[in-house]
Amino acid sequence: MIEAINLKAGMTFEQNGKLIKVLSAEHHKPGKGNTVMRMKLYDLRSGATVEKTMRPEEKVEQAIVETKDAQYLYTQGDVAVFMDMETYEQYEIPTATIQNEMKFMLENMNVKIDYFNSEVIGVTLPNTVQLKVAETEPSIKGATVAGSGKSATMETGLVVTVPDFIKEGEVLDINTQKGTYQSRASKYNDEN
Repeated sequence: MIEAINLKAGMTFEQNGKLIKVLSAEHHKPGKGNTVMRMKLYDLRSGATVEKTMRPEEKVEQAIVETKDAQYLYTQGDVAVFMDMETYEQYEIPTATIQNEMKFMLENMNVKIDYFNSEVIGVTLPNTVQLKVAETEPSIKGATVAGSGKSATMETGLVVTVPDFIKEGEVLDINTQKGTYQSRASKYNDEN
């Protein structure tokens, strides 16, 4: 058992037969009354996201989630197919369960599959991925990093704000935690 005050983003717990992942957790002290924990929670089985407040001393059953190295192979219909890198066993995960992660994944990308007991519950992405810019406005001559930026659609359909000097076809490092542009990929910089 773990107290709500000790829950942090990324942790998983069981409550009322549901398997819940903490997306965010913060202390909140209203003007009157006791401190509460404000949390944004994600139901790993149903895909529902809810905001909830809990008393700091309220206890929940922490779920032990294990991970295995895997490779994203392809999507067929409404399932994504992954291969365990040790056993070469293939797993199918409904794309509805991992729709946010799908925006960052390319075929043959290495990821980690998350398990609870023997149930596949999700995918953990690397902290950064390299994606190619599929579409953006033309670059502005003399643009600097400090500019306001523009939207760019990546090859996976993900839309991020990038500096004004970024062009179509460039490969960028994208932060998967925040869904933001980080830098030009070193692979791109080595070619120029």
